[in-house]
Amino acid sequence: MDDVIFQSLDTLINGLNAKQFSSVELTQLYIQRTKAVEPKIGAFLSFDEDKTLKEAQASDKRRAEGASLSELDGIPIGLKDIFAEKGQPLTCASRILEHFISPYDATLVQHLREAGMVLWGRLNMDEFAMGSSSEHSAFKMTHNPWDLTRIPGGSSSGSAAAVAAGEVPVALGTDTGGSIRQPAALCGVVGIKPSYGRVSRYGMVAFASSLDQAGILARRVSGVARILSILCGADPKDATSARKPIPNFLADMQANKGKQWSLGVSDAYFQEGLNPEIRQSVEQAIEFYKNLGYRIVPIQLKTLDYAIPVYYVIASAEASSNLARFDGIRYGYRSPKAQTIDQVFEYSRGEGLGPEVKRRILLGLHVLSSGKYDAYYYDKAQKVRRLIYNDFMDAFKQVDAILAPTTPVPANKQGEKDTPLAMYLSDIYTVSVNLAGLPGMSIPCGFTQDGLPIGLQLIGKPFEESTLLSIAEAFEAGHDYSNCYPLL
Repeated sequence: MDDVIFQSLDTLINGLNAKQFSSVELTQLYIQRTKAVEPKIGAFLSFDEDKTLKEAQASDKRRAEGASLSELDGIPIGLKDIFAEKGQPLTCASRILEHFISPYDATLVQHLREAGMVLWGRLNMDEFAMGSSSEHSAFKMTHNPWDLTRIPGGSSSGSAAAVAAGEVPVALGTDTGGSIRQPAALCGVVGIKPSYGRVSRYGMVAFASSLDQAGILARRVSGVARILSILCGADPKDATSARKPIPNFLADMQANKGKQWSLGVSDAYFQEGLNPEIRQSVEQAIEFYKNLGYRIVPIQLKTLDYAIPVYYVIASAEASSNLARFDGIRYGYRSPKAQTIDQVFEYSRGEGLGPEVKRRILLGLHVLSSGKYDAYYYDKAQKVRRLIYNDFMDAFKQVDAILAPTTPVPANKQGEKDTPLAMYLSDIYTVSVNLAGLPGMSIPCGFTQDGLPIGLQLIGKPFEESTLLSIAEAFEAGHDYSNCYPLL
């Protein structure tokens, strides 16, 4: 089984085309794998085996008739439980949506259907995407496949763990402050957060609307490139989606082979608190690029220290606004104890929302309150956010992309970071990318002595994902990390 389930998307596509296996047979392999390891991993919140196999049968029928919808027709894909899929649960790992069934498809899910992909399961996450460890899911803890006593990262914890454990070849996640890149790094897979506006957010439950972006996790760079090509595009249902040409990312990567780029490195990413083994692996990656003929350029990122406080002001403010819709009136959980309209709001939200979500709502309400809005949100956070963006743009006048660690430390033990601040600081290298709306990705670049994966972060100019993917593939081609998988 391992010979198939841990293969790249390219290999799976070639196997389908060569009739080495059918979509049904391939899907059954992932279903069997999920049932075998899920008691240890806990990546899935739910799955509908019959529905998924029907989709695979339909794909095989199209292929037999010469009417495949795309190269990806028949490939299984997992969905973070934040994307609307018609007829399936949409819980966001929260009690307040525990029994909610989506009445429609998100735009990204519609794109996957149009490509003929097989939708396999709803993946665990931190509640409403607020967390970095999976410890804030209302239903279960997802475990890191490389060490079951450790966190897989978050909030796209189930997506990263499922890909790493071979339960699905590729998965969708979301990234508001690092929630794709951080779990990708901790689970040893490839994860990309596209530029803000590159893909539609319609049907993706909102956390912080100016920061949220959907992205992809897969075993190889070419896998995320293939999926990204079908997800991009303006959407009339999402006013923030960008009207930009849709690149052929694989063709761009092929055309860029052998090209020598200029890469920026900032001391701001290598300060106190960076794990020595991560520092060593990232420095070795920088040396690798230098040996390829890439130009390594020292750059200044003076505002990086402000990214965490700015992020938690803006993200919490937007979360408090977005989550006001979960009130026990329109949909979701309604407390049976409520006798008055005030109690409907109070009890339903009090019983249905977890502590981390409540914490961020309260913080958001505080910074948006009378007398605080200008002091915290508008005059400070939003203006410093612009300075962070300007900082990156100044750097990009000198370089094509920026190299950095994805996380300051490897995956920690479950329960080890027992304060909110400790959890928030785990995103210190990733949140600035969201604040600036830039594309970012994490690729495997080594292992610690304890066998824990290490991630290398690449940060690019707005809407230049092709450059990032090309630089990432150059590193992947010179290393074997993408062929490593955990022995469960």
